[in-house]
Amino acid sequence: MSRSLIIILVVIGVLLLVGIGSCNYVKNTYNDIITKDAVVKTKWGNVESQYQRRADLVPNLVATVKGAANFEKSTLVDVTNARAKATSIQVDPTKLTPEKIQEFQAAQGQLTSALSRLLVASEKYPDLKSNENFSGLQVQLEGTENRINVARVDFNDAVLQYNLAVRSFPSNIIASHYGYKEKGSFSAEAGSDKAPKVQF
Repeated sequence: MSRSLIIILVVIGVLLLVGIGSCNYVKNTYNDIITKDAVVKTKWGNVESQYQRRADLVPNLVATVKGAANFEKSTLVDVTNARAKATSIQVDPTKLTPEKIQEFQAAQGQLTSALSRLLVASEKYPDLKSNENFSGLQVQLEGTENRINVARVDFNDAVLQYNLAVRSFPSNIIASHYGYKEKGSFSAEAGSDKAPKVQF
C-alpha cells in the first residue's frame, strides 16, 4: 500500500469516528431535551390539577357563605367572577410561553385575592365561623393552596432544567433546529414582597 492511500484511509477513519460521535451527541442531546420537555408538561398538568381542585371548592364555599344573613353580596360576586375567569384561561402544555404563564398566573391571582377578601369578610360573621361546612372548606382551601405552591415550585424547577438545556451551547443549536424554545415559569405575585398590614 502506498503511503498516500494509508493517509487517506486514516483520514476517512477519523472522519467516520467523528461523524459517529457527532451523531451520538445529537441523538443524546435531542433525547435529553425531549425528556425535559415531557417532565415540564407533566409538572404543568400537576399545577393545573391543583388549581382545578381549588376552583372546585369555590362553589361550595360560596354556597355556604350565601347562607349567612346579610353577607356582602359583592364579595360573593367577585369570587364567582374571578373563578369563572381563572377556569377560562387554558394554557396548552406545548405552548408554555412566558406570556401565557403570566396570563394564567394573573387570572389565578385574581381568584386568590377574591378568596382572601371573602375569608377576611367572613370574620365579621360568628355564625359562619362556627359553621362546620365553612370550617371544613377553609381547611381544604388552605391545604390546596399549599399543594398549589408545591406544584408551582416543582414546575419551576422542571422549567429551569429544560431552559438550561435549550439555551446552553451547543445543545441550543439542536434545540433551535427542532423548534424547542424557552418556557415560562411562575414568578412572585405582584406586591408579595410587602408584608400585609395587620390592624387590630
